[in-house]
Amino acid sequence: MPPTPENVRVAVDRVLCSGHGVCAQTLPGTVVLDEWGYPILRTGATDAAAASLAIKLCPARALYLRP
Repeated sequence: MPPTPENVRVAVDRVLCSGHGVCAQTLPGTVVLDEWGYPILRTGATDAAAASLAIKLCPARALYLRP
């Protein structure tokens, strides 16, 4: 599914991520946390508004949009 303004793909920079879990709370259908609290991204597109909010709220600035 190509990205559109309604659906986008989110990625995480694993070096920057510090496991706060805000992404999983903001994107519950896209992100699950492993046993240490680090995100595992499910494949597929997510809502652009929710992705934008998750990126903005990430304390480590580890989330970004990918093409």
